[in-house]
Amino acid sequence: SLWSQHLKLDLMKELDSQVSEFMDGLIEESVSLDDTGPLSQSGLATGPLRVPNSAGCVVNRRVSASHSELFEVNHIRTIYHMFIALLVLFIFSTLVVDFIDEGRLVLDFDLLVYAFGQFPLVVSTWMCMFLSMLVVPFALFHVWAGHYTSSGHPIVWSVLVGSVFLLYQVYGLGILPTSVVLKNGLPPASCFIIIMEQVRLMMKAHSFVRENVPKVVASRNDKNYSLILPHFSQYLYFLFAPTLIYRDNYPRNPHIRWGYVGTKFSQVLGCLFYAYYVFVRLCIPQFRSISMQLFDLRAMVLCVFNSILPGALVLFLAFFAFLHCWLNAFAEMLRFGDRMFYKDWWNSTSFANYYRTWNVVVHDWLYYYVYKDYLLMTGKRFRTGAMLFVFTVSAVVHEYILAICFGFFYPVLFCLFMCFGMMFNFILHDQRKGPIWNIIMWTALFLGQGVLICLYSQEWYAQRYCPLDEVIHFSHHAVCLSESLGQNM
Repeated sequence: SLWSQHLKLDLMKELDSQVSEFMDGLIEESVSLDDTGPLSQSGLATGPLRVPNSAGCVVNRRVSASHSELFEVNHIRTIYHMFIALLVLFIFSTLVVDFIDEGRLVLDFDLLVYAFGQFPLVVSTWMCMFLSMLVVPFALFHVWAGHYTSSGHPIVWSVLVGSVFLLYQVYGLGILPTSVVLKNGLPPASCFIIIMEQVRLMMKAHSFVRENVPKVVASRNDKNYSLILPHFSQYLYFLFAPTLIYRDNYPRNPHIRWGYVGTKFSQVLGCLFYAYYVFVRLCIPQFRSISMQLFDLRAMVLCVFNSILPGALVLFLAFFAFLHCWLNAFAEMLRFGDRMFYKDWWNSTSFANYYRTWNVVVHDWLYYYVYKDYLLMTGKRFRTGAMLFVFTVSAVVHEYILAICFGFFYPVLFCLFMCFGMMFNFILHDQRKGPIWNIIMWTALFLGQGVLICLYSQEWYAQRYCPLDEVIHFSHHAVCLSESLGQNM
């Protein structure tokens, strides 16, 4: 009827007016941040200081996308408040369920206590790793540089010292920490601390040598070559700096905001408890019920889709806790100016862009020391081969971390990385534009998280609670005893 048509037009005009007002307010707040926002006032705004390097990378005084554009905008900050509200509901629901089951409030955190078990051993192992890293690469480099410029056989000397350095990388930073983890049966979170630090220190050692050796080789005939050698204070700063690319100097901010540091560390702690409630409320009950059933395809499919929500929450928590809070806290304490730890990966319409923007710190290391060095050794040919090599290195390291920390080799992540990840990298390339491709990217990302949470969780319980003398096949994931499920994890 005519009346309904007029009503429809009025509603559409009202909706259009509300959307326009919302977007105008969002744009005005974003623009105002560039001029008078708190980031500019605190000395974190982009400055002209640029530190070039031999690899072609430029270190600027920058901030990450969400830090400068999102969390200071009231409309987007509401999403942050929604996540806090969800955490409150998780806590409240857990307390209510415990009160109903036990008749009292149960305020224990058995899962966290178990996950971070044997923490004194973790600290002592880290101290040994760090002290060796503090001495061995720096001393080896200076010994090599002193003899390289005066020795009559520089190639032989380089091979000798290089072999010692590789031996330290493989045995000192590689085998020894891993053996400590395996022999002492460290729980998952404690394992992650040691193994992640192991990988970080190995990458930093490689960067230190890779950046400084070419400078010594280029200035071998220069009598003042010692002036280009890095000082110990520069090396020590690099070991703590939230970057994997060595530079003699980095852009520095004028002062430290200790209140900001405290806020970021408290947010890391909040994310830790958030993850605890995600596993307690969303993961353990699900796998407790599925453990009483024999394997069938329907149960597996339902498990994957039921794991998408906890998988997505774990993804967001890991991103926010480490890439945003942890790295920014250390950058603030060190007055480190380059805060571009990630970019707006959530707006990606291609997986190629997602891989570049999700973790800029690791991406830069892979790009300059794996991708570009591969092209350098092959005469800038085989770019596809260089990309495949980067994917392989990344997939192997990710799977190595999970295998050591979980205590079993179950290459789900490796297969997703090398098969679907590589396929999506070529199919969803940078030429894909538009909202539909962003939706496809998020759909694939969420589904992948569900697969990881589901399969690794089932394998975790199967490895610990299923009889080892049974014939092992794919269906043994669902044979675990339900009463054992809630004891340790």
